[in-house]
Amino acid sequence: MLLGELFPPEFIKIGLEAEDKDEVFEELADAFCHASHLNVREDILEAVRERERKMSTGIQKGIAVPHGKTDAVDRVCGMLGISKRGIDYDALDGEPVYLLFMVIGPQSNTEKHLRILKRLAELLENPQFFTDLAAQNDPSQACAIIRKYESILTALD
Repeated sequence: MLLGELFPPEFIKIGLEAEDKDEVFEELADAFCHASHLNVREDILEAVRERERKMSTGIQKGIAVPHGKTDAVDRVCGMLGISKRGIDYDALDGEPVYLLFMVIGPQSNTEKHLRILKRLAELLENPQFFTDLAAQNDPSQACAIIRKYESILTALD
């Protein structure tokens, strides 16, 4: 269960206050540093912004997967942000983003990083996953939704 472990309740922030892409990167990096007790804010911001310059990670209606690599972390880490208002993200479809799955990994762990991005893409193919997750007001319940849908997906594998 990749995503259920990557996004435990303490790494889920509901009610993002950011209004645009750069603000949300900072809010997610700050939340990650607080939850992980790591002082890697600038490293995360640099990694995510570098990847974002190549192409927007606002990948489908209402969803963004900002990600990047930095050796400031020793394993693949994540932070999920849920916005109730929507964030101006410069997404590929031009629409606001409500779910943001930030994934950060070390330079050397490309395989796991890619497996996580692939699993996220598989889950996001189910529109009900987006609906159920975006409706959550509690990090524990949001984590339970991720685990539920990932279990369903695993059973189909």
